[in-house]
Amino acid sequence: MILVTNDDGVYSPGIQLLAKRLKALDDVIIVAPDRERSAAGHSMTLHRPLLIEQVKDGVYSVNGTPTDCVNIAIKGLLKETPKLVVSGINKGPNMGDDVTYSGTVAGAIEALILDVPSFSISLAARENFRFADASEVALQVARMVLEQGLSKGTILNVNVPNLPVAEFKGTAITRLGKRIYHQMTVERVDPRGKKYYWIGGGEPEWERDPGTDFDAIDRGMVSISPLHLDLTDYAAFDRLRSATTLTYGPVIHQE
Repeated sequence: MILVTNDDGVYSPGIQLLAKRLKALDDVIIVAPDRERSAAGHSMTLHRPLLIEQVKDGVYSVNGTPTDCVNIAIKGLLKETPKLVVSGINKGPNMGDDVTYSGTVAGAIEALILDVPSFSISLAARENFRFADASEVALQVARMVLEQGLSKGTILNVNVPNLPVAEFKGTAITRLGKRIYHQMTVERVDPRGKKYYWIGGGEPEWERDPGTDFDAIDRGMVSISPLHLDLTDYAAFDRLRSATTLTYGPVIHQE
């Protein structure tokens, strides 16, 4: 059984086409937010109860985040642990620094924490979404993961160009790129003279660096970035061991 979630909501055409295509591999269950939860990151709802509604056979909505959905599905709702969790297909790319905000990527991360193989998949478009083409990529990646597995502690973050499959220029194994942040906070004044703010204004741009997810998408290629949760900066160990003014007693290197 394959579990599918997203951050665009249970009624998004992206998740519907994804689930339909993955049925070629196994039974598919959808457990997804009841509304859009974009940029929810890896947030979990702890201070209010969560409600689950069965929309139809094999499809459930949750009034929470993608992380909630995956956790509830694996730890409570489903009678068996899924073989695979797929999060998407997202309306818009999830590349570079933006993966830290992404509810789509967070759905795959929660599955990883619960020891279930997973990947996220996003369509690099803002309109005229070619979800059917992206679902073909999802099918290939899902088959690969089910047959070959993933490295321990690793998820795949897949981004797909908004093109017909026949026009893809190939597949690139990529690292995360670097987003260029311009003015993303817009200030306004309401009718009573009070200031308010919108976050997220402006189109994203990125550094043109070969080998990145941004570069692959720009060249019309499918981008697959292997990600893991170990955020430790091992290269900084020596520098920090020498920073004796920051320590109390001897500096110990914990292997």
